[in-house]
Amino acid sequence: MSEKEKSTDPELLRNIGIAAHIDAGKTTLTERILFYTGRTHRIGEVHDGTTIMDYMEEERERGITITAAATQATWPWRDTEYTINIIDTPGHVDFTVEVERSMRVIDGLIVLFSAVHGVEPQSETVWRQADRYHVPRLAFVNKMDLPGAHFEEVMEQMRKRLAARPVAIQIPVGEEEFFRGIIDLVSQRATIWEGEEQIVQPIPEALKEAAKEARQKMLEALAEYDEGIFSKIFDEPDAITDEEIKQAIRRATLSREIVPVLCGSAYKNKGVQMVLDAVCAYLPSPKDVGAVCGMHPRTGQEEKRPLSGAAPFAALAFKIVLDEQHRKMAFFRVYSGHARRGQSVFNPRTGQKERLANLYQLHGGKRNAVWEVAAGDIAALSGIKDIMTGDTLCDPGKPIILESIQFPEPVVGMVIEAKHSRDIDKLHEALHQLEEEDPSFQVIEDEETGQTLIRGMGELHLEVMAHRLRDDFKLDANLGRPQVNYKEQLSQPASASYEFQREVGEPLFARIEFELGPADEAFLESVEFQGGHTRLQFESRLPEGALKPEYLAALRRGFENMLQLGVIAGYELHSMKAVITGAQANRDSNELAFELCAREAFREYIAQGAPILVEPIMSVEISSPEEYIGALMGDLNRRRGIPQGMEPRASHTIIKAEAPLAELFGYAAEIRTLSSGRASAALTFSHYTPVPEQVAKGILEKRRGFMLR
Repeated sequence: MSEKEKSTDPELLRNIGIAAHIDAGKTTLTERILFYTGRTHRIGEVHDGTTIMDYMEEERERGITITAAATQATWPWRDTEYTINIIDTPGHVDFTVEVERSMRVIDGLIVLFSAVHGVEPQSETVWRQADRYHVPRLAFVNKMDLPGAHFEEVMEQMRKRLAARPVAIQIPVGEEEFFRGIIDLVSQRATIWEGEEQIVQPIPEALKEAAKEARQKMLEALAEYDEGIFSKIFDEPDAITDEEIKQAIRRATLSREIVPVLCGSAYKNKGVQMVLDAVCAYLPSPKDVGAVCGMHPRTGQEEKRPLSGAAPFAALAFKIVLDEQHRKMAFFRVYSGHARRGQSVFNPRTGQKERLANLYQLHGGKRNAVWEVAAGDIAALSGIKDIMTGDTLCDPGKPIILESIQFPEPVVGMVIEAKHSRDIDKLHEALHQLEEEDPSFQVIEDEETGQTLIRGMGELHLEVMAHRLRDDFKLDANLGRPQVNYKEQLSQPASASYEFQREVGEPLFARIEFELGPADEAFLESVEFQGGHTRLQFESRLPEGALKPEYLAALRRGFENMLQLGVIAGYELHSMKAVITGAQANRDSNELAFELCAREAFREYIAQGAPILVEPIMSVEISSPEEYIGALMGDLNRRRGIPQGMEPRASHTIIKAEAPLAELFGYAAEIRTLSSGRASAALTFSHYTPVPEQVAKGILEKRRGFMLR
């Protein structure tokens, strides 16, 4: 079949992500999958820098995944060839935005857990992201061959820390150095490895009782969600067929009632093929996901697009990357219709048409040209003019806006400047190209100081960006010390009225009564706020019809635009609640009048809300041998840390705490010093909280002095 004719049956397609905490073996599993599916002829290894998916020089040097990479492979299951689009995502919290945008377009997820370390901080972050996007998932307990491996302990942590419903569909034959195989609880067969040889055989006599007990637990869990199994489990359990079990597992997985759990050792090539079988058997196809919902860009009415080549074209750009010549390329998923080379499509955000100049299927850092991309599939396009992450691409005659992707705000900043004056313009251009590629990376030009500030999710994130300037753009830059992204927040409600009148030029009039104050807790926990969609909680208490809807929308815009202007030190507002309690319009009123009214009212009365300084707080999870706990706790106390509890594990203790980001710069190096290199820490952004008065005083004095220079 030629490339031009090539098409993928949506039922035989799987769009999956692979996610985990750093060092759980995620990229190793992906490299094994590529080898066993015939996509590569040599297994790439993280430790020797030969991986396909970690193709960036920076990734290979550090041995970590930095950017989500995509590839396509095929796998024969039940004599049918399945196509699997795989997105391998980063495990380090600084690059969690890569996971966020991947979750938006995948249909199913494999979550890896280390059998030794279990559920770790980034595992929890990934799990929450998958919950937010309603993604069905499988769990793979990896590293069963390492000292301290414990399959049941990981299952228990999934229940406690993730509020998940894990159901083991496999159990290990031995653990740690005695791990030598896997028992499939569905087929009731054991796979034993003797060296490189894989032997499928009946369950060994010594393990029959354990397997029977584990299978019964699996059936009881499935019976809660499947009437067929429920009707047989007590009276005729032997009459339950393998096919009935598989169908029950599939239905319960797709509805996210359960998480099937598998086990193995990716590095030792044990259990990888079974993961591929499970992907085909239990994770959804695009057809299972069904029609995608969006809205009409002009009317705001809900629109649906069925998974059909005959439907109007609709796709979502979920990632922008720069190629070797620094030209933009967009990863996108087609939800309906077809993407064909040379086709013109519409971008509702810009109101402009784009031409699909070149289409590619991706394989790590390589790309293969294709003529057409079918509904349900994932691909890339180059030669783009103005496409950003989260943009919808659609049929010009049938426009639609699909749900976009929301990203967390960066918490760390650094001043950056070119080492050579001749490179100033080149540096600014390169920084803005990187900003287009990574929505969690911000470039801010401070008009008052003339400095350029870059912001990101952590020290490592900004360090990687600086290295990319050097390696990809051949630019040397000086970096300042890390700075905390402080914000301001109202501490009390204030109510007032404001009348806006303009008589010069076009007459304008608007009058409002309003309340400004801190946002409600429910709003701060909402998807809109947590996903970075809006920081303004806006409410109207006006009687229905008292003010035109477009005037209310203008008031909202006016207040929202002012959140960038802090009043005590120039930091932007973290969040705010604005309530409209009264309004008046006349013949001189229009949208501009009400937007300007909101802005001026904010400037006039914001000080009455008693703004305070707030700082980012990080969740800290330390893994350490028992003998270093005292020193580590003392160090946390010096850093204004607040312990949240301790959890003993087999060979180490987990300390959970919260601490201000301002006190944690260089923490990774310090913790290694305190523990002779035997402890490690994971930092995850948690929330913003008021800065203690004495600390705030010092920050504000320094900030104001800096702004006056």
